Amino acid sequence: MIPALNILVLNHLAERHVKTITGVMPGITVHTSELAQAASFIADTDILVSWGWMDIRELFLAAPKLKWVHALSAGVENLVFPEIQASSVILTNSRGIHGIPVSEHVLALMLAFTRGLNRLIRQQTEKRWKRVPTDELHEKTIGIVGLGSIGREIAKKAKGLGMNVLATKREMTTEIFVDKLYTPDRLVDMLAQSDFVVVALPQTEETREYFRLEHFEAMKRTAYFINIARGTVVREADLVTALEQGLIQGAGLDVFEHEPLPENSPLWDMPNVIITPHLAALSPYYLDRAVKLFADNLARFCQGGEMFNVVDKQKGY
Repeated sequence: MIPALNILVLNHLAERHVKTITGVMPGITVHTSELAQAASFIADTDILVSWGWMDIRELFLAAPKLKWVHALSAGVENLVFPEIQASSVILTNSRGIHGIPVSEHVLALMLAFTRGLNRLIRQQTEKRWKRVPTDELHEKTIGIVGLGSIGREIAKKAKGLGMNVLATKREMTTEIFVDKLYTPDRLVDMLAQSDFVVVALPQTEETREYFRLEHFEAMKRTAYFINIARGTVVREADLVTALEQGLIQGAGLDVFEHEPLPENSPLWDMPNVIITPHLAALSPYYLDRAVKLFADNLARFCQGGEMFNVVDKQKGY
């Protein structure tokens, strides 16, 4: 018989979410708490559900029964530390639930640029009636840097709009929505052909400052750069240089090296830059999807089955 499980969730849950989790098997108890108050529950916790940006290290050290840490986010940047790496505690994430809102956000940014909305919105605040140059996404080329679950959803929607879809991926696989795959060492070849470059890489030590000035120099002067991954994946000073020197046409940015973006950042005043405050993955359905994914994995955990979205604690993804 499977022993009772105490689950601590560092986020508010609606009653329907709690029922989804407790309905996996009898004997499950769910506590919800803010991070600051979590210490009063942690000693008896078997499973900790957190966000990847939370600093749970002190909780982890005070959790003798802990068997599994799950991130409600795809990123686990603050959940990988020496003690958890050296332990047998399982670490999983919510990879796979972000594709719909993030891909729609990418399409919104690309359409905003092709239809001139970045200029028109500024003109509206000035009550100025003036047509601006427009373009189409149809038959343009999108280059997706990192073809994971989010990258695939972007590719699917881009192909639906009649775009030519390129992508980089470590392993060469058959991808029905991608016209051509490139290995990471051929990134520059892909950049030279792309009208829109979309970064969808995970945040790891390997991807830190992955995008630098030489990559912007390899892009078309008419190309747009879109980052919905993590700000640290791009050397931000090089991006600013590329925009100031006209190496690229513009940028749609949802993530930044420092968040909130400092008021003195030159990015704020650039008319060819669209800034959104790290909300590409936000959706009114986010927590429903995240809880369902966790409950599905919880059933596997309880049954001793193979779990999905298990993070390699040494690699960080």
